[in-house]
Order: sequence, then structure tokens, then C-alpha cells
Amino acid sequence: MHLSKRLLAEMFGTFWLVLGGCGSAVLAASFAGPVHGLGIGFVGVALAFGLTVLTMAFAIGHISGCHLNPAVSVGLTVAGRFPARDLLPYIVAQVIGAVIGAAVLACIATGKPGFDLVASGFATNGYGDHSPGHYTLAAAFVCEVVMTAFFLFVILGATDVRAPAGFAPIAIGLCLTLIHLISIPVTNTSVNPARSTGPALFVGGEAISQLWLFWVAPIIGAVIAGVVYPLIAGRREAVAELAARVKA
Repeated sequence: MHLSKRLLAEMFGTFWLVLGGCGSAVLAASFAGPVHGLGIGFVGVALAFGLTVLTMAFAIGHISGCHLNPAVSVGLTVAGRFPARDLLPYIVAQVIGAVIGAAVLACIATGKPGFDLVASGFATNGYGDHSPGHYTLAAAFVCEVVMTAFFLFVILGATDVRAPAGFAPIAIGLCLTLIHLISIPVTNTSVNPARSTGPALFVGGEAISQLWLFWVAPIIGAVIAGVVYPLIAGRREAVAELAARVKA
């Protein structure tokens, strides 16, 4: 698939991730409506993020690989699954998609009388006073590194040529849901620098000043997984299996 088409797919996919995942947090997590307690809560938000990845994996996985995340692209590059020459264009496309998704979400959210985009937090990520549970910088850093490392580990394993075919989107989507169930109280869950960047640009202030963590920690976690998975699974064995299938 031509690079331009893959980049467009990544942009649309990341747009959907931010609109669907962050949108559930901003619009529906605590919505009371005519019936008190109708909001989906943080469990619903976790599921929403998982569903965005699952649906897009089926929709564009065959076009771009459905990374939707600079950390995923970095991890796949380190593991030898993705060409380094395409890494920067993918990251740019993902960030653009995330910003557009956040812009559309802001347009929808501010349509409610009295809605304060900055005061709402707008699904941004943070630590200290900006953490949902007021977790420290160190706790947030460790959480994001570990969660991203395991996310990439699952992605690498589920998309391994030796893994059961056709189930990767389900495993990856459920993994992201689990990650959110664990880490929403800590950082509001990033594991994705593009997802963090989009909303932060509209909130500014502390969300911007803390954004560095949600680039550095996920990328470190991705690199760890990109190194560890091939050591465990064996790169040569995967290449041999792929060659055998192509030959057959």
C-alpha cells in the first residue's frame, strides 16, 4: 500500500481513537441526564478506548497496520516489524489525527451550555495535582512505562505470524481496555503520545507542561517491548515460519 494511503489511514484511525476514547470520558463518563447515574464511569471509558482500537484494527489494519500511536510505531520499528524510514511520517499523521479528533470533540463538548473545556480536564493526562488520584511523577512514570511495554508485548505477540490468525484486533483491544482499568486513576491513561497531545493542546497550562512524560515514558516502554519480545519469541523462527507460509 502506498505510503500516502497508509498515512491517511493512520490519521483517520487516530482521529477515531481520540474522538471515541476521550469523547467517552468528556461526554459520557459522568453524564447524569434525566436518570441519575446514567454515566458510563471509568469502566465504560476503558471499554471505549479498547473498542476504538478493535474496530479500527479490523477497518484499517490491512492498510496501515493500525498503529494509531507513536509508541506502537517505535516499538514495531525496534522489533524489526516496521521500516524506520516510515516512522516519522507515521508519527506526524497520528498526531495530526489526534489533534483533529480533539478539535471535533471540543466543538461537540462546548455545545453544552456552561461547559468549561479547561475546568473539565478534557481527558488530558497528568501526574500530581493533574492526576485523577493525585499520584506522584514517579508513580505515573513507572505506570506509563510498564503499561506501554505490556501493550506492545501483546501487539507483537498477537500479530506474530505464528499466532492464531484473525484474533489480533480482539487481543489488542482487550489489552488496551485492561490497561485503562488499571491506570486511569494514576494518569488518566496515555500509553499513546498522540492521544495525550491532542487534548492537551486545547487545555494548555499544566496539561502542556506535563506532556513530556506522556511522550518519554510510553516510548521507553515501547522500546523495552521491542527488544524483549524478539528475545523471548525468537526472530529467526518467525522469519522462517513466514517464509514457509509464503512458499506454501
